[in-house]
Amino acid sequence: MAVFHRSDAEPGAPIRLEGVCPVEDAETLASLILEDPNTPVDWTSCTRMHTAVYQVLLRLQPTVLGPCGDPFVDAWLTPLGRR
Repeated sequence: MAVFHRSDAEPGAPIRLEGVCPVEDAETLASLILEDPNTPVDWTSCTRMHTAVYQVLLRLQPTVLGPCGDPFVDAWLTPLGRR
């Protein structure tokens, strides 16, 4: 699992995507965003992102922090990260 959010984190602490984010992370990410839609997502440490994970971000529209660490996503799908 590459989706992290500490349950004891301060309010506003971001959900972190780290390393390879496979299809299995999409449901976890969606649940965390839906739990608190104002929680930002930090994707700077994500090295590979499955399209299902990206689709969750597109559909739920959280605030994303920084450029995506996945070179393909950063090069071709950056509008989400440039809001």
